[in-house]
Amino acid sequence: MRFINPEKVCKGMELGEVPSDRQIIRDTLTVAWPSVLESFFINLAGVVDTIMVGSLGSYAIAAVGLTTQPKFLGLAVFLSLNVAVSAIVARRKGADDRESANRVVRMALLVTLILTALISVIFVAFAGPIVTMVGSQPDTHEYAVEYLQIIMGCQGFSTVSLVLNAAQRGAGNTRIAMITNLISNVVNVVFNYLLIGGNFGFPALGVRGAAIATVLGTVCACVLSIFSVMRKNSFICLRHVKGWIADKLSIKSMGNVWSSSFVEQVCLRIGFLLFSMTVAHLGTTELASHQIGMNMMSMSFSFGDGLSVASVTLIGQSLGRKRPDMAKIYGNVCQKVGFLCACVMGVVYFFFGGDIFLLYTTDPVILDYGAMIMRILSVILFMQIEQVVLFGCLRGAGDTRFTALVSLVSVTFIRPGVSWLLCYPLGLGLLGAWLGTACDQFVRFFLTFIRFRKGNWTRLKL
Repeated sequence: MRFINPEKVCKGMELGEVPSDRQIIRDTLTVAWPSVLESFFINLAGVVDTIMVGSLGSYAIAAVGLTTQPKFLGLAVFLSLNVAVSAIVARRKGADDRESANRVVRMALLVTLILTALISVIFVAFAGPIVTMVGSQPDTHEYAVEYLQIIMGCQGFSTVSLVLNAAQRGAGNTRIAMITNLISNVVNVVFNYLLIGGNFGFPALGVRGAAIATVLGTVCACVLSIFSVMRKNSFICLRHVKGWIADKLSIKSMGNVWSSSFVEQVCLRIGFLLFSMTVAHLGTTELASHQIGMNMMSMSFSFGDGLSVASVTLIGQSLGRKRPDMAKIYGNVCQKVGFLCACVMGVVYFFFGGDIFLLYTTDPVILDYGAMIMRILSVILFMQIEQVVLFGCLRGAGDTRFTALVSLVSVTFIRPGVSWLLCYPLGLGLLGAWLGTACDQFVRFFLTFIRFRKGNWTRLKL
């Protein structure tokens, strides 16, 4: 029995010469494993961050957690730009158009620098009202404001690194992005240890120390990313490209993908923000429990995210070579690998979830919440990983209008709406929030699965 059935996957499509199962799987894993590891280590650093901050008390976990969605809302414009950069660079790589790809990256870098300056000023100036809006309590407000100001005031290092790594991923250079983020995360964790509790003669800065450690990690990532695009033998090399403006076709394609992806990111962040506010009003203990659960959800997300990056690269390059059949085959393989990852993570979370929560705290109330969260999460992650991979497939083809619509319906309305209904009118508390999350994940999985099966996305032009 074959792992891949090209005739079934590509039903109704013209099927060209298809490599062997072994070759397809090898190609997929070659691109995917650095991206999976990169995403895993990024999220692992977030977990370690929370564990180290947790040593200060539940208020510190809640304070850092409060800043998550505002921070990502501020990054929405950059994350959406990076989707466009990856998709277009992948197409140009498939068409072997190096000059066009590098002009796209230079223009994206220029736009990133301008927008970073503007958004950083806004978030530093209005950090107090922003944190109040998302539901800070008296014991968390001051710490959350300080953390948000440091992170967003120094976000330029992060945004530059993000756009350059997005370009490298689109070109298939996923190892570069992995190494960059791995070193960045090691620096972050080391300075967490030195600055949060004050070890080896360093000052004990608490929550402020965690923010400074994160910034130092992004400085390293930025420097390494810049070096990576200065190598003459790399497909992405900005040293000898003339001009900062891309060709008209690339500008139009970037505008279409970026605008749709930006709408998607805004929908995601508004939905997550409303969801976070719903949980925040349950209380500091509930918010701390929820934040730990979200850390665990980010760990399972890392597998889907890494495979999603691989999907963008493989599908974009296949479509650039005029092989929509191979684009669909690669997408199918990424889904199957994602399902295998979900099986392993589901078993670990179901049977060892309580032990994982003990790494963060010994508070019996939080541990009780943790047992409930991890059982639900062991089911949710199957839908989570699969829908993240499917979103990557569609983004790689430039089908970002559809992904934006799905995010609007499911994340902006269904997740916060169902969660609020279950949390308060029906009195389920934190359980209701996680059932609302499950509902959102199912809707996103179902809609993107149907879209992928139809295959209309393979005919989009970039």
